[in-house]
Formats: sequence, structure tokens, C-alpha cells
Amino acid sequence: MTLVLDAASWFCLVAGGLFCIVGGVGMLRMPDFYTRMHAASVIETLGGGLILLGLMLQAGLSLVAVKLLMIALLIFFASPTATHALAQAALARGLRPLLDDSGVTPSKR
Repeated sequence: MTLVLDAASWFCLVAGGLFCIVGGVGMLRMPDFYTRMHAASVIETLGGGLILLGLMLQAGLSLVAVKLLMIALLIFFASPTATHALAQAALARGLRPLLDDSGVTPSKR
């Protein structure tokens, strides 16, 4: 059973790390504020969540796992709220999303 738990833990840690790397590259490559904000939210929720899950599996049933669960819940609830508030503030400030105005539908490109 320990081998299965270790394998699941390392899978979550590696997958979370890969999501963080892909999200970081996405933050550098995306063209405007809103798409960069989306990449940052992927890093925080999915990448961070998988890393925290892997750490919880490594910790076992202990106080450390409970603390990691509290951190995960905080991220799970606070991150989408903060991202939404940031997007609304940017929109209210007049920052418009970068849209494709070429008039060509995606299937005809």
C-alpha cells in the first residue's frame, strides 16, 4: 500500500509541477491581460492543488495534512474570487480584451 501511495503522491507532484510550468509559459506567451490572468489562475488552482494533494498524500493522516487541506480550501475559494474581482476592475477601468476583428470565422482560417 505504501508503494501505491508514494506513486500517487509523486504523480500529483509531477503533474502539478508540469501544470505550473505550462501556466508560466502561458503567462509569457499570451497576448493580453485577460488571457494572462487565465493562465495565472490555472497555475494557482490546478497546479497548486495537485502539488498540495501530493504533499497531503506524503504527510499521511496528520496535523500537517489538515493544514495543507486548509491551505487548499483557501486557494480554492479565494483564487476565483480574486481573479473575478481583478477582471471586473480591469474592465471597469477601460481595459478591453484583445479580440480577433478580422471577420473570419475560426473554421475558415
